[in-house]
Amino acid sequence: MNQGYKQDTVLQAARCSQKADTMDSSKAQIPSEFHIRKGVPGDARFLATLGRKTFSDSFAADNRPEDMAAYLDASFGPGKQSLELADPLSVFLIAEVRGRAAGYARLLKSPVPPGIRIRPERPIQLVRLYACRQWIGRGAGPALMRACIAESRKRRCDGIWLSAWDRNIRAIRFYRKWGFSRVGTRPFLVGNDRQNDLVLWRPLLAAPQ
Repeated sequence: MNQGYKQDTVLQAARCSQKADTMDSSKAQIPSEFHIRKGVPGDARFLATLGRKTFSDSFAADNRPEDMAAYLDASFGPGKQSLELADPLSVFLIAEVRGRAAGYARLLKSPVPPGIRIRPERPIQLVRLYACRQWIGRGAGPALMRACIAESRKRRCDGIWLSAWDRNIRAIRFYRKWGFSRVGTRPFLVGNDRQNDLVLWRPLLAAPQ
Protein backbone atom coordinates (compact mmCIF):
# COMPACT_ATOMS: atom_id res chain seq x y z
CA MET A 1 0.00 0.00 0.00
CA ASN A 2 1.45 3.38 -0.96
CA GLN A 3 1.25 6.70 0.85
CA GLY A 4 -2.19 7.47 -0.59
CA TYR A 5 -4.01 5.26 1.90
CA LYS A 6 -7.70 5.47 0.95
CA GLN A 7 -10.22 6.72 3.48
CA ASP A 8 -12.42 3.66 3.03
CA THR A 9 -9.45 1.51 4.10
CA VAL A 10 -9.07 3.65 7.22
CA LEU A 11 -12.73 3.14 8.05
CA GLN A 12 -12.51 -0.57 7.36
CA ALA A 13 -9.54 -0.84 9.72
CA ALA A 14 -11.57 0.90 12.41
CA ARG A 15 -14.48 -1.54 12.03
CA CYS A 16 -12.75 -4.62 13.38
CA SER A 17 -15.43 -7.16 14.29
CA GLN A 18 -16.13 -8.19 17.89
CA LYS A 19 -14.96 -11.84 17.93
CA ALA A 20 -13.65 -13.86 20.87
CA ASP A 21 -9.95 -13.41 21.63
CA THR A 22 -7.32 -16.15 21.74
CA MET A 23 -3.57 -15.73 21.43
CA ASP A 24 -1.35 -17.81 19.13
CA SER A 25 1.88 -19.40 20.25
CA SER A 26 5.23 -18.56 18.69
CA LYS A 27 5.08 -21.85 16.74
CA ALA A 28 1.72 -21.13 15.10
CA GLN A 29 1.47 -21.37 11.34
CA ILE A 30 1.24 -17.87 9.87
CA PRO A 31 -1.16 -17.49 6.93
CA SER A 32 0.66 -16.56 3.75
CA GLU A 33 -1.95 -13.86 3.15
CA PHE A 34 -0.38 -11.51 5.73
CA HIS A 35 1.68 -8.74 4.17
CA ILE A 36 3.87 -6.64 6.47
CA ARG A 37 4.90 -3.20 5.27
CA LYS A 38 6.63 -0.24 6.91
CA GLY A 39 4.69 2.88 7.73
CA VAL A 40 5.25 5.96 5.57
CA PRO A 41 4.50 9.66 6.21
CA GLY A 42 1.14 9.41 4.45
CA ASP A 43 -0.02 6.84 7.04
CA ALA A 44 -0.30 9.36 9.88
CA ARG A 45 -4.08 9.74 9.83
CA PHE A 46 -4.60 6.02 9.19
CA LEU A 47 -2.34 5.04 12.12
CA ALA A 48 -4.06 7.54 14.41
CA THR A 49 -7.42 5.93 13.61
CA LEU A 50 -6.12 2.36 13.85
CA GLY A 51 -4.15 3.02 17.04
CA ARG A 52 -7.07 4.70 18.76
CA LYS A 53 -9.44 1.88 17.81
CA THR A 54 -7.23 -1.04 18.79
CA PHE A 55 -6.15 0.53 22.11
CA SER A 56 -9.73 1.36 23.01
CA ASP A 57 -10.90 -2.15 22.10
CA SER A 58 -8.20 -3.61 24.34
CA PHE A 59 -8.54 -1.43 27.43
CA ALA A 60 -11.70 0.70 27.49
CA ALA A 61 -13.68 -1.86 29.49
CA ASP A 62 -11.09 -1.79 32.32
CA ASN A 63 -10.53 1.97 32.60
CA ARG A 64 -12.58 5.00 33.52
CA PRO A 65 -13.99 6.74 30.41
CA GLU A 66 -12.36 10.07 31.31
CA ASP A 67 -8.93 8.45 31.72
CA MET A 68 -9.29 6.53 28.47
CA ALA A 69 -10.38 9.66 26.58
CA ALA A 70 -7.42 11.64 27.93
CA TYR A 71 -4.94 8.94 26.93
CA LEU A 72 -6.40 8.47 23.46
CA ASP A 73 -6.40 12.22 22.77
CA ALA A 74 -2.78 12.56 23.90
CA SER A 75 -1.46 9.47 22.11
CA PHE A 76 -3.38 9.07 18.87
CA GLY A 77 -3.69 12.03 16.56
CA PRO A 78 -2.35 12.66 13.04
CA GLY A 79 0.15 15.18 14.36
CA LYS A 80 1.50 12.79 16.98
CA GLN A 81 1.76 9.94 14.48
CA SER A 82 3.45 12.23 11.95
CA LEU A 83 6.19 12.99 14.46
CA GLU A 84 6.62 9.29 15.29
CA LEU A 85 6.77 8.33 11.61
CA ALA A 86 9.45 10.98 11.02
CA ASP A 87 11.62 9.80 13.92
CA PRO A 88 14.65 7.93 12.48
CA LEU A 89 14.80 5.80 15.64
CA SER A 90 11.22 4.62 15.13
CA VAL A 91 9.54 2.28 12.67
CA PHE A 92 5.93 1.21 12.21
CA LEU A 93 5.15 -2.25 10.85
CA ILE A 94 1.64 -2.67 9.44
CA ALA A 95 0.03 -6.06 8.82
CA GLU A 96 -2.41 -6.20 5.92
CA VAL A 97 -4.58 -8.87 4.35
CA ARG A 98 -5.52 -8.13 0.76
CA GLY A 99 -4.88 -4.43 1.36
CA ARG A 100 -6.93 -4.22 4.58
CA ALA A 101 -5.34 -3.53 7.95
CA ALA A 102 -5.07 -6.48 10.35
CA GLY A 103 -2.86 -4.82 12.98
CA TYR A 104 0.34 -2.88 13.54
CA ALA A 105 3.44 -2.60 15.69
CA ARG A 106 5.85 0.19 16.52
CA LEU A 107 9.53 -0.23 17.40
CA LEU A 108 11.71 2.51 18.92
CA LYS A 109 15.43 2.41 19.65
CA SER A 110 15.27 3.35 23.31
CA PRO A 111 17.16 2.38 26.48
CA VAL A 112 15.47 0.23 29.10
CA PRO A 113 13.90 2.26 31.94
CA PRO A 114 15.96 3.21 35.00
CA GLY A 115 15.99 0.64 37.77
CA ILE A 116 15.72 -2.37 35.47
CA ARG A 117 18.27 -5.05 36.29
CA ILE A 118 19.51 -5.56 32.74
CA ARG A 119 21.69 -3.00 30.92
CA PRO A 120 21.87 -4.05 27.25
CA GLU A 121 24.08 -2.13 24.86
CA ARG A 122 21.73 -1.90 21.87
CA PRO A 123 18.14 -2.39 23.02
CA ILE A 124 15.00 -1.62 21.06
CA GLN A 125 11.55 -1.06 22.55
CA LEU A 126 8.41 -2.70 21.24
CA VAL A 127 6.17 0.26 21.98
CA ARG A 128 2.95 -1.23 20.65
CA LEU A 129 1.69 -4.41 19.03
CA TYR A 130 -2.04 -4.60 18.36
CA ALA A 131 -4.26 -6.65 16.08
CA CYS A 132 -7.77 -5.80 14.97
CA ARG A 133 -10.20 -7.96 16.88
CA GLN A 134 -11.18 -10.03 13.88
CA TRP A 135 -7.53 -11.07 13.47
CA ILE A 136 -6.73 -11.92 17.09
CA GLY A 137 -6.05 -15.63 17.24
CA ARG A 138 -5.76 -15.82 13.46
CA GLY A 139 -2.07 -15.07 13.06
CA ALA A 140 -1.77 -11.27 13.02
CA GLY A 141 0.09 -11.11 16.33
CA PRO A 142 2.67 -13.78 15.41
CA ALA A 143 3.12 -12.26 11.94
CA LEU A 144 3.85 -8.86 13.48
CA MET A 145 6.15 -10.33 16.13
CA ARG A 146 8.19 -12.18 13.50
CA ALA A 147 8.52 -8.92 11.58
CA CYS A 148 9.56 -7.05 14.75
CA ILE A 149 12.27 -9.59 15.53
CA ALA A 150 13.57 -9.50 11.96
CA GLU A 151 13.61 -5.68 11.92
CA SER A 152 15.36 -5.54 15.31
CA ARG A 153 18.07 -7.90 14.08
CA LYS A 154 18.43 -5.84 10.92
CA ARG A 155 19.08 -2.80 13.13
CA ARG A 156 21.72 -4.84 15.04
CA CYS A 157 19.88 -4.65 18.35
CA ASP A 158 20.85 -7.09 21.10
CA GLY A 159 17.34 -7.45 22.48
CA ILE A 160 13.75 -6.20 22.60
CA TRP A 161 12.06 -4.78 25.67
CA LEU A 162 8.44 -3.83 26.26
CA SER A 163 6.08 -3.01 29.06
CA ALA A 164 2.72 -4.73 29.56
CA TRP A 165 -0.03 -3.90 32.03
CA ASP A 166 0.21 -6.40 34.88
CA ARG A 167 -3.54 -7.07 34.54
CA ASN A 168 -3.29 -7.93 30.83
CA ILE A 169 -2.76 -11.65 31.36
CA ARG A 170 -3.49 -12.61 27.74
CA ALA A 171 -0.79 -10.29 26.40
CA ILE A 172 1.75 -11.38 29.01
CA ARG A 173 1.12 -15.02 28.11
CA PHE A 174 1.63 -14.20 24.42
CA TYR A 175 4.94 -12.43 25.04
CA ARG A 176 6.24 -15.24 27.24
CA LYS A 177 5.57 -17.73 24.46
CA TRP A 178 7.82 -15.56 22.30
CA GLY A 179 10.68 -15.76 24.77
CA PHE A 180 10.13 -12.58 26.81
CA SER A 181 10.76 -12.70 30.56
CA ARG A 182 10.12 -10.24 33.35
CA VAL A 183 13.02 -7.99 34.31
CA GLY A 184 11.26 -5.30 36.35
CA THR A 185 8.28 -2.99 36.64
CA ARG A 186 7.50 0.63 35.87
CA PRO A 187 4.53 2.98 36.30
CA PHE A 188 2.27 3.84 33.38
CA LEU A 189 -0.33 6.62 33.27
CA VAL A 190 -3.69 6.25 31.54
CA GLY A 191 -5.17 9.69 32.02
CA ASN A 192 -4.88 10.26 35.78
CA ASP A 193 -4.78 6.56 36.63
CA ARG A 194 -1.31 5.39 37.67
CA GLN A 195 -0.99 1.74 36.68
CA ASN A 196 1.75 -0.88 37.05
CA ASP A 197 3.46 -2.33 33.97
CA LEU A 198 5.71 -5.36 33.82
CA VAL A 199 8.93 -4.76 31.90
CA LEU A 200 9.69 -7.77 29.69
CA TRP A 201 12.91 -8.55 27.82
CA ARG A 202 13.82 -10.88 24.96
CA PRO A 203 17.50 -11.21 24.00
CA LEU A 204 18.23 -11.54 20.30
CA LEU A 205 20.63 -14.20 19.19
CA ALA A 206 22.40 -13.92 15.87
CA ALA A 207 20.11 -14.64 12.96
CA PRO A 208 20.53 -18.18 11.59
CA GLN A 209 22.84 -18.46 8.59
